[in-house]
Amino acid sequence: MTTHDHPPVDQVAAVLAPATLTNVATAIRSGETTSLAVVERAIAAADAYDDAVGMFLARFDDQAREAAASADAVLAAGDPVGPLHGVPLGIKDIFTTVEGPTTAQSVVHDLLALSGDAVAVRRLRDAGGVIMGKLTTMEFATGEPDPTKPFPVPRSSWSLDHWAGGSSSGSGSAVSLGAVLGALGSDTGGSIRIPAAYCGITGLMPTYGRVPKTGAVPLGYTVDHVGPMARSARDCAVLLDVLAGSDASDPTTIDVPVGRYSAGLDGDLSGVRIGLDRLDGVTDEYDPAIAPAIDAALAVLAARGAEIVDVTLPLFAEMTTVDEMLMYAEALTYHLPDLQRRWSDYGLATRSAIGTATFYSAADYVQAQRARRVGQKAIKQTFSNVDLVLTPTAGGGAAALERMSKGYFHGFGPIYTGYWDTLGNPVLGVPLGFTAEGLPLGLQIAGRPFDEELVLRAGDAFQRDTEWHLQVPDPLSTP
Repeated sequence: MTTHDHPPVDQVAAVLAPATLTNVATAIRSGETTSLAVVERAIAAADAYDDAVGMFLARFDDQAREAAASADAVLAAGDPVGPLHGVPLGIKDIFTTVEGPTTAQSVVHDLLALSGDAVAVRRLRDAGGVIMGKLTTMEFATGEPDPTKPFPVPRSSWSLDHWAGGSSSGSGSAVSLGAVLGALGSDTGGSIRIPAAYCGITGLMPTYGRVPKTGAVPLGYTVDHVGPMARSARDCAVLLDVLAGSDASDPTTIDVPVGRYSAGLDGDLSGVRIGLDRLDGVTDEYDPAIAPAIDAALAVLAARGAEIVDVTLPLFAEMTTVDEMLMYAEALTYHLPDLQRRWSDYGLATRSAIGTATFYSAADYVQAQRARRVGQKAIKQTFSNVDLVLTPTAGGGAAALERMSKGYFHGFGPIYTGYWDTLGNPVLGVPLGFTAEGLPLGLQIAGRPFDEELVLRAGDAFQRDTEWHLQVPDPLSTP
């Protein structure tokens, strides 16, 4: 990775001003600013923070400048433009792009032959997005940071001593620090929502089958989700407007109507019944800041018209276990030939995790899929009584790096995300507040399958009356 000199302090301060994708896209279209100016600002943020935080695996600065100049010329000519016209975006390095290679942050290079833009990347580009680079992940979208491998260790944008979350790690920190205004992530056990929580941004895991996976290196075939990450729920809605919809290249996509999600964000939650499960009894680790933060969030949602009731998520432990079993059994199917030939080339946490599936039988896998259907039936019953479900994203703030990189997920801490990957429901992760140590906390808003519109409307309503998503860190000033 190229080393970049840090810009002057006053330039860094200018970069720190929070900017949402939605507002910047509007400013570009109105002529208030240019795409090239916005892209230069994003490059300055990457110059300021990338070496310390580990956001990018590859940067496409020259190509981004050319794309931005072209976007400005199109606008000046009065030609039609897309909703993301001239906006800087980042791509998790499991998705293919025409600008550069896809490594999945691994030295195991003999992947399936993937070339060109992934379907989701092409949709972002066709909508006018400017691709800034490939963002860090965990190896093959799983595991923990491995400092023995030749890749950056992704750090939280709020503390260099803490993890950015996995596996859309660089996506979380790059959005948080303004190096991109939106990012493409994936979620198999929480990989959009965990870094969103740890970096204080917003991330949406859409319904399974809502966004095509073609052109993405797989982890778990039946639990992989593709979705947007950005500063706000409104930003994620604009991105989903572009990303959503079935594609013939991906047989797991489901041909159901696609809405214009950004059009439904009216701030009104009248008549919406929201169930709350605090999950405070799931683990012994539960930060004391979570309960009052949730109470404050409930007050905001109630003021917007929502009715709040308590619920208990059915089969929470079982569905969390099922997610792990499906993820690693399916990952083993993909990686087994390389694992047999190149075991030591994989990172310790990756091979430890995927290797557990060698102890599963075919009967175990089938039974996990059967249990999944039981869970889906049970959660459908829950959603017959409520419209949305709230839970914390995790039991605390970002995991300390000193706890990590010791093998099989020793340092993750309590995470409450895998449950929803098993079930396939759409879930939005939004910033909730901070721990006493100044680390962000996250809230999950889950909905019925293919009801992203309501999930996003609730997230947007919450963010109209809060500013957690607008907080901008400066990790270089952290003691």
